[in-house]
Amino acid sequence: MPRATVPVLGAVLLVGVTVLLAVGLLVATTGFALPQPTDHVVIEVTADAASGQVTLTHAGGPAEDVRSLRFRVEVDGQPLAEQPPVPFYAAAGFNGFPTGPFNPAADPTWSAGEVASFRVAGTNDPPLERGATLSVTVFRDGQPIAKASTTVS
Repeated sequence: MPRATVPVLGAVLLVGVTVLLAVGLLVATTGFALPQPTDHVVIEVTADAASGQVTLTHAGGPAEDVRSLRFRVEVDGQPLAEQPPVPFYAAAGFNGFPTGPFNPAADPTWSAGEVASFRVAGTNDPPLERGATLSVTVFRDGQPIAKASTTVS
């Protein structure tokens, strides 16, 4: 091997080892800090203007304890003045009692296939009007885990 090749080969090997060590160090220090994927829930929503009924169906994903969830309901992009404090019996801005796991007398576990509902009172603002777009976002630990929209019938 010519003498000039040895220093070049040594430099290439040194750079290669340095890159491998850097990659290994990067993986070792950040590999454990990568965010874990959030389990998302699939929901379906329907809304009726005449009764104020909003019905949510847990259509897929992990079962959730509704006591650890927060719901944000919007009508045409405007949040309701009074949001559903799930689970609840009677609450400002809502009529009657919710159904399914939204009712505190029921099992609070909301599983795939289960239906829950509440009725928005006419005093809540903005009102549910036929043709409006109603959106519901579900949060766990401040992070959105589900969102669904429908046209109010």
